[in-house]
Amino acid sequence: MPRKKLKRIAEISSFDNVFEDAPDWKGNWSQTCFGNNRPITLELACGKGEYTLGLAQRFPDRNFIGVDRKGDRIWKGARIALEQNLKNVIFLRTDVEQIIDLFGEKEISEIWITFPDPYPRHVKASKRLTSPRLLNIYRNVLEPNGAIHLKTDDEDLFDYTLRVLETEGCIVNRVTHDLYKQPISDELLSLKTTYEKRHLEAGKTIRYLCFGFERHQPDMPKYGNASSGNSVVDDVGIGLVRGPE
Repeated sequence: MPRKKLKRIAEISSFDNVFEDAPDWKGNWSQTCFGNNRPITLELACGKGEYTLGLAQRFPDRNFIGVDRKGDRIWKGARIALEQNLKNVIFLRTDVEQIIDLFGEKEISEIWITFPDPYPRHVKASKRLTSPRLLNIYRNVLEPNGAIHLKTDDEDLFDYTLRVLETEGCIVNRVTHDLYKQPISDELLSLKTTYEKRHLEAGKTIRYLCFGFERHQPDMPKYGNASSGNSVVDDVGIGLVRGPE
């Protein structure tokens, strides 16, 4: 392993906003970790934590947790959070599958999945972050009105996810096959990770989904300047798509 990675992995052990052996706060993360009763947003496979940080900076009245198993990736986001004295964000160094053991039932308000590994080989489909196996985990930890967001440049992963959501009886609230076909002003969606910027520079199309498990959930999270209401399909490709009755 390169020396730089080893140094970063060793350094995060001293960060007070990174947990490698997650404490037993199941069901009480907001109160015990953040000292409040505010809703929690998870970013899964957060990488450098760019989306986690961006959301935490914009919405100080919510709690944010970035989850990734690679310490050298988490290091950058955690370091920036410490430098900016962001008290509403922490990072967990663990596998995504472990969130069912770390968080209580319905404890999470929102989940973001931004540019995950698409695992294009069929034999690895179960590793996709929108696979039925992982959706069942999200269903357990996500509150009834909770939203899950997916941003990806991978068309196959996007189409696979839509098929899985239909099979699993999920409610797809918002879908677009070309997020930046027209300019957007939404604070939640306009955040861009390093990967997203590279994809856009390469001329790739960014796709977006917002979905959940309960019919009465809102189109978008209930905070910030996020759009809400029943949007109609337009030439940006965003619209409200109902799940199976």
